[in-house]
Amino acid sequence: MLTRAKIAGAKRFVVKVGTSTITHNTGKLNFFRIEKLVRELADLANQGKEIILVTSGAVGAGLDRLGLKERPKTLPEKQAAAAVGQGILMHTYEKLFAEYGQTVAQVLLTREDSVKHKRYINSRNTLLTLLDMGVIPVINENDAVSVDELKIGDNDTLSAMVASIVDADLLIILSDVAGVYTANPQSNPEAKLISEISDITPEIEALSGGPGSSRGTGGMYTKIQAAKIAVNSGVTMVIASGAHDGVVRDILSGANIGTLFLSKECHLQVRKSWLAFGARLSGSVTVDKGCEKAILEGGSSLLAAGIIAVDGEFEPGNTIRILSQDGREFARGLANYHSSEIDKIMGHHTNEIVQILGSKSYDEVIHRDNLVLMV
Repeated sequence: MLTRAKIAGAKRFVVKVGTSTITHNTGKLNFFRIEKLVRELADLANQGKEIILVTSGAVGAGLDRLGLKERPKTLPEKQAAAAVGQGILMHTYEKLFAEYGQTVAQVLLTREDSVKHKRYINSRNTLLTLLDMGVIPVINENDAVSVDELKIGDNDTLSAMVASIVDADLLIILSDVAGVYTANPQSNPEAKLISEISDITPEIEALSGGPGSSRGTGGMYTKIQAAKIAVNSGVTMVIASGAHDGVVRDILSGANIGTLFLSKECHLQVRKSWLAFGARLSGSVTVDKGCEKAILEGGSSLLAAGIIAVDGEFEPGNTIRILSQDGREFARGLANYHSSEIDKIMGHHTNEIVQILGSKSYDEVIHRDNLVLMV
């Protein structure tokens, strides 16, 4: 686990930079700030660090070139602006990194690259190979071809997914806010910055509000959701202000900057990482307290006897959430039965399944090998 005192030991890390960090209030690219970030990352690469940059800003760069005054409201217009802007943004990074002796590679991802296990593995292999070759991957969501149901959602989530895919030690999200506050600092002068979060409780999630900038798409809510992905994948995460000069270097020196989310102890295995955060969720089951305890403390499979409710329509092989009686998600896994079948067998013992359904494919609704804890 990386604490502030040990953060300098991070070998592989992901840096996510938001639109508001690399653009001016006019929406045009802030070359001064981009150049300073590139110089920082290039210097860290020279120290032997493995770096992945996840960047927003493609749509903004496209708006400038197209002469548009405000962000498009329709998806086709956003895609058109992104198609223009991605080339501009990548050219900027390639030119600046090259001046500091670094080679970069553009990688565009969509939700499908994380939902489909084969593509998830292919993405992992490509990124790890680039890192082995000393290349800095520059990643963005493929806005030019993504549609709403294929989008990862925002680059905060994307950066956490990438950190999970490559087993990063650290994820740094640079934003127009300095971290997580006890209240909204824009409306409450008494709000205080929270230096460290060891557990993302419902109270912590309640602190998140709407987007902090009209130029970006992610607010504190998406950053905290990204933190849940990161810490459960064994990745420590820091949210900090991208306007702070030398912010990445200072974070790695252990300075008390931003909000640090402490990771869980171990990285998930690649397959379970995909299962937890890559696969599309199709529904959920609620279990009783005895079943919850057996799964959390005993490493048990999920049996029909412990299920008290089913939500959604899903098929065998789909990923579903496992909820406690108070509605808290504590695990995910691959269902062995259709939701309609689980609705019939829930609360019944395994030896009753044949009598109820006429056949029994599996003893378990979710086998423990296909189950991952989310706490």
